[in-house]
Amino acid sequence: MSNEANNQVTDEDVFSGHEGGKLSVEVPRQIANQRDLSIAYTPGVAKVSRAIAAEPALAERYTWAHRVVAVVSDGSAVLGLGDIGASASLPVMEGKSALFRSFAGLNSIPLVLNTNDVDEIVETLVRLRPSFGAVNLEDISAPRCFELEERVIEALDCPVMHDDQHGTAIVVLAALRGALAVEGREMNQLRVVISGAGAAGVACARILRNAGVGEVTMLDSKGIIHPGRAGLNAIKEQLAAETNASGLRGGLEDALAGADVFIGLSGSTITEAELATMHSGAIVFALSNPDPEIHPEVAARYARVVATGRSDFPNQINNVLAFPGVFRGALDAGARKISDRMKLAAADAIFQVAAEDLHPERIVPSALDPRVAPAVSAAVEKAAHDESA
Repeated sequence: MSNEANNQVTDEDVFSGHEGGKLSVEVPRQIANQRDLSIAYTPGVAKVSRAIAAEPALAERYTWAHRVVAVVSDGSAVLGLGDIGASASLPVMEGKSALFRSFAGLNSIPLVLNTNDVDEIVETLVRLRPSFGAVNLEDISAPRCFELEERVIEALDCPVMHDDQHGTAIVVLAALRGALAVEGREMNQLRVVISGAGAAGVACARILRNAGVGEVTMLDSKGIIHPGRAGLNAIKEQLAAETNASGLRGGLEDALAGADVFIGLSGSTITEAELATMHSGAIVFALSNPDPEIHPEVAARYARVVATGRSDFPNQINNVLAFPGVFRGALDAGARKISDRMKLAAADAIFQVAAEDLHPERIVPSALDPRVAPAVSAAVEKAAHDESA
């Protein structure tokens, strides 16, 4: 099942691939003589600046800002590394910018901030707004990430998305649709267990409920989230009211008994014995990286469809299937927000690409499939136009 032997990467490969950073600025028009210089800079540029000063909307035509995505992080929840700070998070943000360019043709600038204060981050982005056209929030710890995204959306007149939440949720929904198509099952028949009530877990619960999943049961490190449980923050109190219709109590073992789908987003583990109590033909998404909640080969003894977050096993749940096309579609549509309808459209587009060749080991397209970003972009753009019609 594993392709690990064919994808060996050494430490030397990794560090040499990051030396000097992963980004550079391209100049699309050559500056080779005095005339070129006069057009690109002084005195010609002053004419453009005066025109924009007189009519600010011209900035969209004569600068790059409206097509630039700011990739913003405070370094507080980076990959599985935790709170490593702004500087250490920059290689990740550079990588995200490289993916925007490679998959969606969008320019992108990584911005890492030496503050965890929500007010300061919001103020910084408000002040920088003339320099970009969209904001991808990245690797910001929960529960601050929920408040921050909400406030940045409210403060700015451009597309904003916290990818750790919604990119993950979009691809999980697309993958679940693929798995159900393989098994001939319906969304409304499912009881889904989500282990992890952080950024990704909360967003997955919401998008799955919006998509018509029958029942969602959520767990955090203290067990099943339910009304009246002590120590719930505001986000988890809302989840308690919206999920767990069966009124389950206890831990993972109690949640998994008879469940149809397991989605792991917490770094916890699931035992073979616990997995064996799930419904026949279970679907297992063990998405923690680098170590899935249960090894895919063990999960495959009980589940017909298994997905992970890794590239060396089939069915990789990778956010790159979603975020480049989502932002490209939102910007192409001139949208001011990325709505739930646009996210559902993105998930459907990913599924439709996979639907051409569905298989238990291919419920989502490859992260490198060149069809995906254009399909997602077109679907998101159409959803945005439909909403504004």
